Amino acid sequence: MNDLLAIPCVLMRGGTSKGPFFLASDLPADARERDHILLSIMGSGHPLQIDGIGGGNPVTSKVAIVGQPGIPGADVDYLFAQIRIDQQIVDTSPNCGNMLAAVGPFAIEAGLVPVRGETTLVRIHNVNTGKLIEAEVPTPNGSVSYLGDAAIDGVPGHAAPIALTFIDAAGARTGQLFPTGKSIDTIDGVTVTCIDCAMPMILLEAAALGVSGIETAAELNANQALLDRLEKLRIAAGERMGLGDVRNQVTPKPVLVSQPNPGHDINVRYFMPHQCHPSLATTGAVGIATACIAGDTVASRLIGRRTAPVVLSIEHPSGHLDVKLYERDGKIAAGILRTARRLFEGHAFAKPVTQLFCAA
Repeated sequence: MNDLLAIPCVLMRGGTSKGPFFLASDLPADARERDHILLSIMGSGHPLQIDGIGGGNPVTSKVAIVGQPGIPGADVDYLFAQIRIDQQIVDTSPNCGNMLAAVGPFAIEAGLVPVRGETTLVRIHNVNTGKLIEAEVPTPNGSVSYLGDAAIDGVPGHAAPIALTFIDAAGARTGQLFPTGKSIDTIDGVTVTCIDCAMPMILLEAAALGVSGIETAAELNANQALLDRLEKLRIAAGERMGLGDVRNQVTPKPVLVSQPNPGHDINVRYFMPHQCHPSLATTGAVGIATACIAGDTVASRLIGRRTAPVVLSIEHPSGHLDVKLYERDGKIAAGILRTARRLFEGHAFAKPVTQLFCAA
């Protein structure tokens, strides 16, 4: 047809994120070659990703790769890739819980998981972290249903509910809930909590950085002094957490915490890490909620320690996200409600590896 590579692709919204979903079997097994192709498909290296299908924002420059399970007890493997926008970097160090919401529907419709009644439980092995997550996907009448009455802040309208359960998410990247060995650290004069639960993060009280924590995402993104300070703290935290030099990684994620409005438990501004998230990452919500019950942390000092079982309402720039924490088989599980939608299917086109703009 032409000299471009045509790769089967489904564009999906998962939670408050969006990106292409691929079958692992349709991409090269070699990670370097695969990443070159993803960069070409997304158009990275330009702020608008004008030569690709990326949306010019971190929440729309994400990729999900789904395939046969690599561990017992899982139905599918899910590898998440955060594609940098202005740089030709593919980061597979974190998980993405919003994109995760669409993995179950995609896997069912791709024929990887059979329908199992009115609701199909899909056990997802996140390759990035080695953790298992369960997704309950509505499948009435033998097929995935995307229509329903569930609503999540950050996404307009209503859709079918998808219940996600993160099982024992602690130590997703480092093997420890508190990778520095302490729940409270001081970095450059700022009190922080370095936590690894679903996502490595550094929690800081907003007031300690001279902001209220109720600013809009746009206001925070325009505060270059704040962004520079957060990056300095993030890099230092990455070293302490055993993540090495994190300048070209998206983890750990900085999170500003502050007092919430009535009816909620904590207010947050989550960075991705160089822009404020317009709402909140699902994995971030799991870690923030866990910090509220995990003893002496920046979060529990601010709002008072909570005890599981508990449902915590986390405020973010677009509304709020509820996290249910409870004990399951002696471990803490976190439940979150998300929605997803299939947007487009066809082929994504990439330049051959030998022709790609990034150095071979």
